[in-house]
Amino acid sequence: MRTFLSRMKATEQCPERKPFSKIMWSWLGAFIGIYLVSILSKYSQVDLLNSQFLVGSFGASAVLIYGVPQAECSQPRNVLGGHVISAFIGVSVYQFFPFDITVLGALAVSFSVMAMHFTRTIHPPGGATALIAVIGSSQVHSISYMFVITPIATGSIILLAISLIINNLSNNPLRHYPRYWG
Repeated sequence: MRTFLSRMKATEQCPERKPFSKIMWSWLGAFIGIYLVSILSKYSQVDLLNSQFLVGSFGASAVLIYGVPQAECSQPRNVLGGHVISAFIGVSVYQFFPFDITVLGALAVSFSVMAMHFTRTIHPPGGATALIAVIGSSQVHSISYMFVITPIATGSIILLAISLIINNLSNNPLRHYPRYWG
């Protein structure tokens, strides 16, 4: 037990706060990206709260692609692949497995993690996307595999397009996006 607990000791200091300019670029990208996804949602749905476009996992994607654009899990391949693969798995698990919702949620997330590893598309919000496909509203369930296209692929592409613009407007070469495409 002592050995196990000793592994939890910190080995580094907490990093310093990022410069104000980086914080503001992150804010601008997250605001515009989520705002555009919301606008698309507003004009395609009557009720924004029950919208098909505004998916909670997009908030986490915004933190990654605008806040830490150089991270491996923030690259376009990871964002689009992680969301689309996980959405497909989540819908499939819900459609084809006759288990309780608690088991379905665990299966969807764990299969998504495995698939993202195999495809080299790890994007942590993808796990949330898979879970949303399982525990989502009847509206999410009624659109079945269209959930993969709209809102997931469409919303991911919008967030990525804004990240390409915002992250490359900065003069800081450490913000330039992406590091790689494929």
